[in-house]
Formats: sequence, structure tokens, C-alpha cells
Amino acid sequence: MPSDAPSTPDPAALWARLRPDAQGLVTAVVQHDQTGQVLMVGHMSEQALAATLARGRVTFWSRSRRELWEKGAQSGNTLHLCAVRVDCDGDALLVRALPAGPTCHTGATSCFFRRVEGRDADGPTDDGPAPGPDPTLERVFEVILERQAGRGMTNPEGGSYVRRLLDRGAPKINAKIAEEAAELAQAIEAESDERVASEAADLVFHAMVGLAHRGLHLRDVLHVLADRFGRSGIDEKAERRR
Repeated sequence: MPSDAPSTPDPAALWARLRPDAQGLVTAVVQHDQTGQVLMVGHMSEQALAATLARGRVTFWSRSRRELWEKGAQSGNTLHLCAVRVDCDGDALLVRALPAGPTCHTGATSCFFRRVEGRDADGPTDDGPAPGPDPTLERVFEVILERQAGRGMTNPEGGSYVRRLLDRGAPKINAKIAEEAAELAQAIEAESDERVASEAADLVFHAMVGLAHRGLHLRDVLHVLADRFGRSGIDEKAERRR
């Protein structure tokens, strides 16, 4: 498990809090710890939960084979445990993990790769739902949206830098994005790593203000990036010129 993971809970005490079904199982939803992407759903027995906590690798109970199975034990596409949460009814677990390779046996990143459009149950397939925004970026963007809605403040006098930028519109936002991009370029060329990270943060922040101004969300950017996987950047740029 990652070095910053919390101490391992007592398996027996945790199981005592749960409400397994008639087969002695609870549903376990596995989520990517960094992106929030739902990777798969399995079932855990008391023994599977204990093995997961003890080894730090997600382990399930196979209902068809009626035995424990560690995800990726044969393929190498394991799920490394980060955290476990219990739902309000105690009959399901949210397992946050870091995958070592694709999670689905088909080679897809997520088992949820089959889209259903309208009534078409055999709709087009893809590589699963796009990962969600990084939690920190999502939190920053939520604050931007709050300021855009006129809520909250960021200084004792009740002012808001974000609100001021948004009130001045695209020209001011664009000027700040250009300014921060130039400062990042300069830092990359001749300044410290700390300055590069700081200037990159400034540029990302102002880009998010621009997204909010246009009524877009971080997810819109992620969808574009997800669509570009597996495509040459050279080919993608050539297509945009046509």
C-alpha cells in the first residue's frame, strides 16, 4: 500500500459493521484513487476483505468458482489498495485503488466500456468512462464557480479576484492567460523547478477562469484529451488544419 495510506483497520471489526447478503457477500465498487474513474464491481466475503487489507491488493470472492481471487494474480493487472469506505447501509464497499495495467479482462481501462445510447443496448464501445478531474483541480474549479455565482470572498474587504476577472470579461482573462503563459515559458527556460511549478499553477488557474467564463467545465477538457488517446499528435494537428 502507499506509504501515506492510513493504518490498516481490523478486518473482523470492519466486517462486523457490514450487512452481507444471504451468500455472505458485500458488493465492492472499485474506483481509481487518483482520477475517480469507476474501474469494476466485484463481491467480497469476510475472507476476501481480510486478504485485501492484509496484502494491500484487492481480492474478491468468485461466485462462479466459489473461491478467493486476487485481481490480476495471473495477468499482473493488479489493483493496489489505497482506501476502503463503507456505505450508509453497510451492504457495499467503495474500494479506492491504483491499477497496474488495464482493469477489464478485455484490455479496457474500465469494465464499464460498453455505452448504451437510447434503447440500443449494444451501443458503441470505448475505453470506459472518462476519468474525473483531479480532486484538487475540481475543488479549485468549484470555488471559481462559486465566485462566478456571486458567493463567497477571498479578502477581508469582501473582494474576489476571480469575480473581478470575470466581470472584466474575455479581454482581461485572455491578457492574464497570455501573461502567465509567457512567465511559465521563461521559468522553464531559466528558472528553478519550484518557479516552473508555481507558474504552471498560475496558468492552469487562469485557464480554468476562462473555462468558467465560457460556461465550460473541466470535464469538457478531459473528454477532449480522452478522445486523443491512441492518436498521433502530428496527425491530430494536421486534421485541425484542414
